[in-house]
Amino acid sequence: MIGLSHYLIVGAALFSIGLFGALAKKNAIMVLICVELMLNAVNINLIAFNKFVTPAEFIGQIFAVFTIAVAAAEIGVGLAIVIAIYRNRLSVDLEDFNLLKR
Repeated sequence: MIGLSHYLIVGAALFSIGLFGALAKKNAIMVLICVELMLNAVNINLIAFNKFVTPAEFIGQIFAVFTIAVAAAEIGVGLAIVIAIYRNRLSVDLEDFNLLKR
């Protein structure tokens, strides 16, 4: 039988993969995808805790839907910024994003 610990292990593994990717990748699109992976790992944990701690209530699902909405807004704004910088710099490499440096 699959228990809470199984879901938490999967969520922790996905979050770790996303964190490693967000810190190690140089491509801005890949960093955004890794952030999405981290948010989905959080959603897995929210739903798992809801299922095993309070199965009669829908608190975990409500927080997961809120997280999905935040992730959609984040990816929209992030992609808009990346596209705007790509038009000026012709690159999505994070090392080329030095607009604020003097």
